[in-house]
Amino acid sequence: MLGCYRGGWLVNNGTAGTCEGTLDASRTKIDVKMPVKCNTGCQRNAVLKRPKTGYALCKECFFWAFEEEVHHTITTAKLFTPGDYVAIAASGYRDDSLETVKRNEQQYEIPLKIVSYEELYGWTMDRIVKKIGRKSNCTFCGVFRRQALDRGASLLKVDKIVTGHNADDIAETVLMNILRGDIARLQRCTAIVTGSEGAIPRSKPFKYTYEKEIVMYAYFKKLDYFSTECIYSPNAYRGYARAFLKDLEKIRPTSIIDIIHSGECFSVREGVKLPTQATCERCGHISSQSVCKACVLLEGLNKGKPRLGIGKTSKAREHMEELAISKPENECTHDCQTSVIDLDRLNLHVKNTNLEF
Repeated sequence: MLGCYRGGWLVNNGTAGTCEGTLDASRTKIDVKMPVKCNTGCQRNAVLKRPKTGYALCKECFFWAFEEEVHHTITTAKLFTPGDYVAIAASGYRDDSLETVKRNEQQYEIPLKIVSYEELYGWTMDRIVKKIGRKSNCTFCGVFRRQALDRGASLLKVDKIVTGHNADDIAETVLMNILRGDIARLQRCTAIVTGSEGAIPRSKPFKYTYEKEIVMYAYFKKLDYFSTECIYSPNAYRGYARAFLKDLEKIRPTSIIDIIHSGECFSVREGVKLPTQATCERCGHISSQSVCKACVLLEGLNKGKPRLGIGKTSKAREHMEELAISKPENECTHDCQTSVIDLDRLNLHVKNTNLEF
């Protein structure tokens, strides 16, 4: 038995049920009512209570419900078409996550290729954290990761990218964008497919799937997976939104889906100026600014000003212009040896290989 508390749920030899009782110093009295039958009426014993719906389900019915819901999301949103060449994007910092993905390559016979920050940008996260500290390091990781996935997928000429973003992730993002007043991101953060014109589309098949249920599915299916947290993420801004969301979920389990549906209903009134998509004049990557965020962050690292890209874009642009003044007119203002667009390095790295995320 894993645990028992008043009115809660327990797992015990493949059955689930409720516990009620009192506890005193002289003796313990617990009245247990079990087993609970699966709510679908299949007559099998339930093994879990779904966080998403509160239903008690057996393994077989849970597998069916989980897979049907994800399949419904995929088909309703028309995420894929026959013949699509799809890249599955996964990211990880720790060695154990990398080893898990390597095992998955053998288990599912899926071509695997790793793209590292050091190869693309000339910096590792360890070195970046030493420069910037543990407060804003997630900014670097997020920007570099998104662009690395885009560049790697482009080199492989895939049609689409799928990510493992789940309902918890999207609800957290909605809360973060509301707290930051980020209208542009708030407008698109609940989209199941993202990617502006000219970019490879990214889709989220797990958009409406709770993180807990993904873990339970992998656990009961005995899948080889990892769920470790990045050692540099405890102070991330997202962590506060996650803690708030978990508190809401305890009171109202449907809070996660409710927040996503609310985000889908947000609209921007006419006359509000939103960023327009263009291309970075340095690396050619899609950007809403003349110089993309990755190039700004990389410039700061290479010039000993790691906080250059942290904060408002206007401030970063001023700093970039100051750095450019110190260069001769015909000299490149970018450190091409560690540039985001080191195409020779990128092409050499992926030549005759498949991309591993």
